[in-house]
Amino acid sequence: MTRIAVIDHGAGNLVSIAQGLQDRGARVVIAVAPADLAGMDGIVLPGVGATGAAMDRIRAAGLVEPLTEWHGPLLGICVGLQLFFTTSEEDGGQTLGLIPGTVRRLVSAPRLPHIGWNDLRMRADPLFVGIPDGSTFYFVHSFAPVPEDSAAVIATCSYGSEFVAAVRSANRVGVQFHPERSGPAGLRILGNFMQECRESADAA
Repeated sequence: MTRIAVIDHGAGNLVSIAQGLQDRGARVVIAVAPADLAGMDGIVLPGVGATGAAMDRIRAAGLVEPLTEWHGPLLGICVGLQLFFTTSEEDGGQTLGLIPGTVRRLVSAPRLPHIGWNDLRMRADPLFVGIPDGSTFYFVHSFAPVPEDSAAVIATCSYGSEFVAAVRSANRVGVQFHPERSGPAGLRILGNFMQECRESADAA
């Protein structure tokens, strides 16, 4: 059985994420400390709210080093994706630095936060297998990442102007939307991530 840790740093939709993964056959561990990551095939880093508060809780839990040293499949969701980057304009603080870039406030947005369903323009990626381009996903955010290397971008979305909706750097993949709240397409995202976890475990 595929073992996936969902990081609990006090700001995430843990129940719905865990349920979505379990429905696809995962054994889910809610991780609150580094020891909880032992023996896992993949990690999900969720989050809602502000990057600064999320980083404070991750530091307090001693999870910064385990996350930066993890090279297996890692899925960031919403604020969890934003934590992948180097800094955030939201509070000016340092984030995990897994992918070079900055998290910036959405520009030209008709209103903030951006709440609701919006369609994705997707590049070919294992995360999107079986999901048609233009499929809709559920967003709740005011900020989005701006990677230094545009090759990291695997999906974009428009809300006033175009913003980055998903990124990948090797096994690290993140989405600005909430797959756990995005119906069948979102659950397919979680299933595709689980497939990456299985393949990575088989190759180890």
